[in-house]
Amino acid sequence: MSSSAPTTPLRLSMTQVLLCGAAIVTLSMGIRHGFGLWLQPVTMDRGWTREAFAFALAVQNIAWGLAGPFAGALADRFGAFRVLVAGALLYALGLVLMGLSTTALAFTGSAGLLIGMAQSGTTYAVIYGVIGRHVAPDKRSWAMGVAAAAGSFGQFLMVPVENGLIGALGWQNALFVLGCAALAIVPLAFGLREPRAIAPASGAPQQSVGAALKEAFGSRSFQLLTAGYFVCGFQVVFIGVHLPSYLKDHGLEPQVATTALALIGLFNVFGTYAAGVLGQRLAKRHILSAIYLLRAVAITAFVTLPLTPMSVYVFASVMGVLWLSTVPPTNAVVAQIFGVRFLSMLGGFVFLSHQVGSFLGVWLGGKLYDATGSYDIVWWLAVALGVFAALVNQPVREQPIARPAAAPA
Repeated sequence: MSSSAPTTPLRLSMTQVLLCGAAIVTLSMGIRHGFGLWLQPVTMDRGWTREAFAFALAVQNIAWGLAGPFAGALADRFGAFRVLVAGALLYALGLVLMGLSTTALAFTGSAGLLIGMAQSGTTYAVIYGVIGRHVAPDKRSWAMGVAAAAGSFGQFLMVPVENGLIGALGWQNALFVLGCAALAIVPLAFGLREPRAIAPASGAPQQSVGAALKEAFGSRSFQLLTAGYFVCGFQVVFIGVHLPSYLKDHGLEPQVATTALALIGLFNVFGTYAAGVLGQRLAKRHILSAIYLLRAVAITAFVTLPLTPMSVYVFASVMGVLWLSTVPPTNAVVAQIFGVRFLSMLGGFVFLSHQVGSFLGVWLGGKLYDATGSYDIVWWLAVALGVFAALVNQPVREQPIARPAAAPA
C-alpha cells in the first residue's frame, strides 16, 4: 500500500479511556467540590469578608470558563496528554499558593486564576474530547455518563476527606496535601496519550477552526444549549459554596453541611450515569428540560419548608441526582450535531457559559449576603432560572448539521 494512502487513525481502547479519564475527573472535580468547607476557617483566620472568599471562587469559575475553549482547542490539535499534564502542575501550584496567600488579592490569584486555569485542562471538556474520538457513537452518551459519574464519586469521596484534613492538619496544611494529590493526574494522563491526531475520515469535509466556530455560534440549538448551561453553573456553584454557611447561619451543626455535600456527590453518581444511559434512548433536550425543572421544584421546597437536618439530607440527595446530570446530555448533543473533530473546543465554549453562571452564582451569594444578611434573593433567582432553562432546551434540534461536500483536493 502506498504511504500516501489514507490510513485509519489508531485508537485507544474504550476501557483505557474510561478508567484513566474517570480517575482524572474524580481527582479534579473531587478536590474543588469541597472548597466551600474552607470559607469560614479562611475568612475567620485572615479577617476577610465572605464576599472576598466568594469573589476568589467566582474568579476561579470564570477563569476556568475563559480558558476552557483554548484548552479544548489545544487538546483537539495536539492531544489531551500535554494539556492534562500542564493542568495538573497548575492545579498543584494553585493549591499550595492558596494556602500561603495572606491577602485577598493573592488568594484571588491562586484560588481564582491559577486553579481556574488548571481545571480547564483537567476536567470534562478535555476528557470528553478523548471520549468522543475513541468511543463509538452508539456508546458515546453512556461513556460520558460514566465519566461524569466518576466526577460525582470524587465529590462524595473527597468532601469527608477534605473535612478530615482540615480538622486534623488545619486548613493550610490540608491544601498542601491536596496539592500533592493533584499531581497524581500526571501519571493518569499517560493513559490518554493518543497515538496520533484523530483526523476526519477520508472524504469527509475538512473544516477549519474558524469555520467550526462560525457554524456552531450560528446554530440556534448551540445558542440554546449555551443559555441553559449558564443556569446549571449558577445553581450548582452557588449551592456548593454557600450551602455550608447557609446551614450554619440557621443553627445547624457543621457535620450537617459535610454530610449534605457528600450526599450530593453520592447521588450524583447515580444521576449522571442515568442521564448518560437515558441519552442513548430519549431525546436529550427532554432530559435537560426535566433536570432543570426538577431543580427549581427541589429548591422551592427546600427554602419554603422547615429547615432540619433531615430536610437538608433529602434536598442534598435530590439535588445530587440532578447535580451534574446535565453534563452528559449537553456534551452528547454537541457531538451529535457538530461531530467530534472540535468537540473539546466547542464543549469548552458551552462550558464558558456555565462558568459565567458559576461566577454570578457564587459572587452574588456573597455580595447579597453581605448586603442583606440573607441568601433568600439568590435562592429564588435560582428557581426562576431553572424554569427558564427548562423552557429554552425544548427547541434544541439534535440532528447532525448539514455541511457541503468536501472540495476536491
